[in-house]
Amino acid sequence: MAGAGEPGRPARTPERACFVVTDGRRGMENQVLGLAEALSRHIPLRILPVQVPRTGELPDPGPIAPDIWIGCGMAAVRAASEHRRAFPNALFVYVQDPKTAHHRFDLIIAPEHDRMRAKNGLSTIGSPNRVTRERLDEAERSFAGKIAGLPAPRAAVLIGGESRHHRLTDDTGDALLNLLRSLRKRGLGLMVTTSRRTPERLSAALLEAFADDEGVWLHTGDGPNPYFAFLGGADWIFVTEDSTNMLTEAAATGTPVYRLKLDGKPGKFARLYSALEAHGSVRPWLGRLDSWTYEPLHETERAAQGVLEIMARKGDI
Repeated sequence: MAGAGEPGRPARTPERACFVVTDGRRGMENQVLGLAEALSRHIPLRILPVQVPRTGELPDPGPIAPDIWIGCGMAAVRAASEHRRAFPNALFVYVQDPKTAHHRFDLIIAPEHDRMRAKNGLSTIGSPNRVTRERLDEAERSFAGKIAGLPAPRAAVLIGGESRHHRLTDDTGDALLNLLRSLRKRGLGLMVTTSRRTPERLSAALLEAFADDEGVWLHTGDGPNPYFAFLGGADWIFVTEDSTNMLTEAAATGTPVYRLKLDGKPGKFARLYSALEAHGSVRPWLGRLDSWTYEPLHETERAAQGVLEIMARKGDI
């Protein structure tokens, strides 16, 4: 039998080791994993999560030397300095803006709304994420029975909470509850998920209002996470505007997305809202339920292509 590298048969591409480095927070993990998974659709990749503390001594990275290093968060910026010395042949990629540490990385993938200026930078609408059609379909199949038990059409409602720029006050929480009640009166089935930043008062009010409503699936953190199933099974997606990650993930589905305004001043995030609206995926909620189509946001794939182009220039692929 002919083996790899013999005439007439191309040599096998070796599997690369890819470190994904964060402090363990889910929002950051999803960004680096999303980019690594996008790369793995082009080259054989062994993805190895590395969790580093925000302060204190860095853990021993182990005996495996990475070919690709992808980090997010200031703990990863700190780790990059030491890992650069330990793994001089690795390709170092950072997601978000590392501020004054641009020189530690071969490529920086930062959101356009940050307006980062770096020779080794690539700007994207929002951040990388793990949303693919295959993942949404798989998740929807996993929860098919429960989704089918809800009235159709259906809306996913993704609720964030307090942030540096946004406040989910009692008044905005009451407005959100009234929105959900109005959607139910229109006959929509609802798939609602809160986050760790959602105020306890609002979470309790949601439970009180909808615990006995068979047309509402309310997920507040217990049991398997149906987040991707919600995205896959929705005819509309509503997202509170504080979560740039959830807005970008929703825009990657091809499903109409409504942005729910919170109190506060969005600052630079207004530029992201404008970019998503220009893309055609996201509209502000003004009380009218419309349907529209758009090309899903493919910024994670574009970021992966940026990494692959550097690897190609180095002769690594």
